[in-house]
Amino acid sequence: MSEIRKKTIAGLKAGDSFTLTRTFTEEETLSFGEISRDQNPVHYSDDFARAKNLEGKICHGLLVGGMITEVGGQIGWLASGMNFRFRRPVYFGDTITCVFTLTEVDERNRARAEAVLSNQHGETVIDAWLTGVLPGPEEQEVMSAMLSEKEAMSRG
Repeated sequence: MSEIRKKTIAGLKAGDSFTLTRTFTEEETLSFGEISRDQNPVHYSDDFARAKNLEGKICHGLLVGGMITEVGGQIGWLASGMNFRFRRPVYFGDTITCVFTLTEVDERNRARAEAVLSNQHGETVIDAWLTGVLPGPEEQEVMSAMLSEKEAMSRG
């Protein structure tokens, strides 16, 4: 289980931040295009991408933006809203770092977060703003039990 999940079990608060990194491949983009049915030629044709003044084919913005769901999934975040600002293209082979930070948490576990996704050159490619609900004590207890069961199984 990830360190993100362990921190969630211990309790989350405003200011908590999580960082993850991922390198995007052409194969992932092709798979995402099949799943999402987004067949925009900018993802499939270098000529089309260059006509758009890009260096070549690019990854789907929502595929890259989906990095926030890795954090959200580990936290057990129930999303109620997501807003993205796509600032730069992500090319195949780019390595993206996502920094996800909780900015507000109220007494009912409703939360706001911001995420900044940057490429290997330190350039911001996506800014994101999120709202949702964090796990409460009962959900944290279930997550803790899940972690204990997984650890017991791995010990054999």
